[in-house]
Amino acid sequence: MAPISLKRYTVLASLCAATALAPLSVFAQQATVQDGIKVRPLSTSRIFAGGADFNAQSKQQYTQLVNEAKEKNALVPDSDPQVKRLRAIAQRIIPFATRWNEAAANWNWQVNLLNSDEVNAFCMPGGQIAFYSGIITKLNLTDDEVAVVMGHEISHALREHAQAQAGKGNLAAVGAKLAGAGLSAWLGVDPNLTSTATNMAAKGVMLKFSRDDEREADLIGMDLAARAGFDPRAGVILWQKMAAASAGAPPEFLSTHPSGKDRISQMNSHMAQVLPLYARSKGVSVEALPPYRSNAIAQR
Repeated sequence: MAPISLKRYTVLASLCAATALAPLSVFAQQATVQDGIKVRPLSTSRIFAGGADFNAQSKQQYTQLVNEAKEKNALVPDSDPQVKRLRAIAQRIIPFATRWNEAAANWNWQVNLLNSDEVNAFCMPGGQIAFYSGIITKLNLTDDEVAVVMGHEISHALREHAQAQAGKGNLAAVGAKLAGAGLSAWLGVDPNLTSTATNMAAKGVMLKFSRDDEREADLIGMDLAARAGFDPRAGVILWQKMAAASAGAPPEFLSTHPSGKDRISQMNSHMAQVLPLYARSKGVSVEALPPYRSNAIAQR
């Protein structure tokens, strides 16, 4: 078979993208405004994630992680001041979770701290939260900054981003396979080539959805933190610390996370909505709020 030209490959990739990802167009729903935050309706792609099975598997994975950490003496004990600190912050945030997902009222909330240098934290579907000690020590997080991180991770669970991503991934994989086979027969080219094109197209859309999820979680996380009495301006300092502590980060286009600069800009633009929530929790006006001052910059 004669080599396929670059121009033809470009056309092929476009055709594959349109065919493989057509089912995903139904998920591009109109954004709505809630508390000054533009959010999409919960994605209907969640139904392709496995429903109750997906949530049960997530909880099982969390339990397994905690048990393995305990076996390796990497689970920080309940009596540790940092664990008590994390749980106290969570107790202030959780009451506001139902504003974004009523099901959160029945979640089995848990908070654990893992002894690891990794700069990471997450919240499983269903409210199982884990912080790695590295994110606290390396970034020297204040309570406000911990609350912003925790609010962000909880927001992923509240907005069911994991379920939506899993559902979209399942659909994209099926669409890529069907589109690749059909287009290879129609165009008379190597099926491996069409498969590669459709998979690349699907991955590109998946990354875009993930970046949107991150931006949404940033804003909702600030909302939760502010209502709970934590200064949302800590989000800006948090990402300044993150930038100082990280090196060699991938370009934003190839990453599932928006760049620190992009996040800081978005957070600053949203302060007009969340600062009044924080001021109200403190019983003062926005004008009476003191300037936000953080502690030392993150450790390298």
